[in-house]
Amino acid sequence: MLRREFLAVRSRLTADDVRESAVALAERALGLPELVRARTVAAYVSVGGEPGTLALLDALRARGVHVLLPALLPDNDLDWGAYTGEGSLARVQHGGKMALFEPAGERLGPDAVTAADVVLLPGLAVDARGMRLGRGGGSYDRVLARLERAGAHPALVVLLYDSEVVERVPEEAHDRPVDAVVTPSGVRRFRDEPQTADR
Repeated sequence: MLRREFLAVRSRLTADDVRESAVALAERALGLPELVRARTVAAYVSVGGEPGTLALLDALRARGVHVLLPALLPDNDLDWGAYTGEGSLARVQHGGKMALFEPAGERLGPDAVTAADVVLLPGLAVDARGMRLGRGGGSYDRVLARLERAGAHPALVVLLYDSEVVERVPEEAHDRPVDAVVTPSGVRRFRDEPQTADR
């Protein structure tokens, strides 16, 4: 029910709304200390009414950051590949689900995400505790579980519109809070910024 409401609001956004918010979102995110220091960032290509990510991906690449993008596997897990510019993307239709833009090049395996300094997560909302409401497919729950098993602790950052930061979202036992949310108007932290870039 809640997911449908957030998706309905996004469906009413114009292409101009999405484009304008993408520029503001990239500006805010690029100032995030974790992203300033990052050498490898796991991200995603926004689709439909999602807050736009391409401007941010290109800016990270221009900084010399190694950007990883997900490729959806048949079991909803995610493989990863390198982003080397818009020409490195392929539009992939997954059955009855939405079409996604995925890296067209070499696949690096599901464990590639464990090398990321920052993981940018899609979502529909985040609450005051940092709990993220995803689309319900479970792909990123698998990613977070994989990071935990590997003992990897990248900064977890969700990219949303301002109206999607809410008081509370439903959570399940396996849900993990994010460290920060970036919206077009600013950054909200749920955990203190780490004092050092060392891992």
